[in-house]
Amino acid sequence: MESAEVQTTVDAPRPASKAPRLDSVDLLRGIIMVVMALDHVRDFFTNVDFEPLDLDRTNPLLFMTRWITHYCAPNFIFLAGTGAFLGAARGKSKPDLSRFLWTRGLWLILLDMTVIRFSWAFNWDFTFNFMMILWPIGFAMIVLAGLVYVPAHLVGFMGVAIVALHNLLDQIQPETFGALSGLWKILFSKGTIQFGPNVKFIVMYPLVPWLGVMAAGYGFGTLFRLERDRRRPLLLKLGLGLCGLFVILRTINMYGDMKPWVHQKTALLTFLSFLDCTKYPPSLLYALMTIGPGIVFISLADRPLGRLAQPFITFGRVPMFYYLLHAPLIHLLAVAFAWPNYQVPMGSFLGTPHVIGYGYGLGLVYAVWILAVLLLYPACRWFADLKRRRKDVWLSYL
Repeated sequence: MESAEVQTTVDAPRPASKAPRLDSVDLLRGIIMVVMALDHVRDFFTNVDFEPLDLDRTNPLLFMTRWITHYCAPNFIFLAGTGAFLGAARGKSKPDLSRFLWTRGLWLILLDMTVIRFSWAFNWDFTFNFMMILWPIGFAMIVLAGLVYVPAHLVGFMGVAIVALHNLLDQIQPETFGALSGLWKILFSKGTIQFGPNVKFIVMYPLVPWLGVMAAGYGFGTLFRLERDRRRPLLLKLGLGLCGLFVILRTINMYGDMKPWVHQKTALLTFLSFLDCTKYPPSLLYALMTIGPGIVFISLADRPLGRLAQPFITFGRVPMFYYLLHAPLIHLLAVAFAWPNYQVPMGSFLGTPHVIGYGYGLGLVYAVWILAVLLLYPACRWFADLKRRRKDVWLSYL
């Protein structure tokens, strides 16, 4: 999640410390952060007590409200790999880059298990734990810290191979490995790991598939060595190619996702089934469906941008700071909405299933989402300005 900074052209060298930011990457990352908040507001505010992607119970708007947020995690982790490569391209030595990656990786894992967990639960009861998105990002950064000594294109090929081939393991059940079933869940699958009679860890983001996404993003960073006029058409072709490959493989319906699409009672629901790819763990088709359009977006945005893009660019320049603020803010808003009628204790409000009768329709969900983003913007703008003015080492960890 390091800020992506790179020279705009290769024929106008600058001191590494003064290299301008690549606004197209920051813009996409900022949009990702804003859309991510929609999913988390929905978690805390919706009156829906079923999975929004359940085609037997959902409606198109609810489905798309959940589905659009699928673009967040894969593009964010992909761009984290790209940002790591661009850090080296700007003059950071490989030892320095490696040290930054493994220390930041450990830091993200620590945050995931403490600050982020508290933000979601508002309690310190560690008998029930979710291994959230920062966990695989931190792990992948630690691995990437060793891979920076390998040529970037080889790292990229390794990442693509992991993304393309890990679905071959879909039929392997964790229980096959007996006492090591928990390790398989952590690395390749998902599920619950029980430690003793009381402590549970819920693995939602298995590590190896997401490592593949970050490594692919690291290799992708090599394209930004090219001048803008050369890289833009290449990015567009690559993005469209990935989108086309998704359509072909999804139509064939034989490999790339553990959940094949099926004909539904209406054409619209059949289309939604076609889009409903597996996120946990991220399938090949899920990666193609999300990262392909992300690359297309970067190619189209790789040009001078207007003022309307600036708020999103600001969010994209401070994604970790935004992430650390958005979860407790949304949770506090949910408690504020629930308190008048339900007097929910601060340490027990984990979402609508835990409070009978609580919840609101999508209209209010979208309104609170916009409110939360507006409330976050001043702090993010302040922090982005602080990072621009100062080069303290600790700032690179937020």
